[in-house]
Amino acid sequence: MDNKLKFIETSKLPTDIGEFTVHAFTDEKESKDHLAICMGDLLTSEPVLSRIHSQCITGESFFSMRCDCRYQLTESLKQIADIGRGVVFYLQQEGRGIGLHAKIQAYHLQDQGADTLDANLMLGLPGDARNYRIASTMLEAIGVSDVCLLSNNPDKAEQLEKYGISVVERMPLVVGVGSSNRDYLRTKVERMGHKIKFDGE
Repeated sequence: MDNKLKFIETSKLPTDIGEFTVHAFTDEKESKDHLAICMGDLLTSEPVLSRIHSQCITGESFFSMRCDCRYQLTESLKQIADIGRGVVFYLQQEGRGIGLHAKIQAYHLQDQGADTLDANLMLGLPGDARNYRIASTMLEAIGVSDVCLLSNNPDKAEQLEKYGISVVERMPLVVGVGSSNRDYLRTKVERMGHKIKFDGE
């Protein structure tokens, strides 16, 4: 395991969706905590249904309609529970990795008309600062090398492959599309290479 990422503890995690097992890790260099939320036997030869999900306090705790994050998280857990096997990596990478207070600053710029990518750039920050090496290290730690990835973002698959994880399939995850987040999602498609099909198109 990456010597900056330390395994902390494992616990049962009963939810409305099903009973999961949660493994906690901490990145000692960045002082950030990350979770692997698992169900079923992940050590068979079959690829593991996986979601790499970045923390979104505004969407997941306060039900913001500006993004689709909470819908994607819920749907990922449901799909894993439906087949009884898979893992969600919940990474402390708020606001595409720029942090919570910078995310609110970016929201302010978006309120003035900037799209989500330009808002980050106007703050002097990367359009996307997330690091998926953390997820690849966590996959190795729980014994998984082949995944079916729930994601609309080809870059996630490419980064995992670069770090030695075999992405057997990238499966689209289009949920929670509405009038409040459609522009946000269009920016992902048109400027960040995400693969999203909208209803009626």
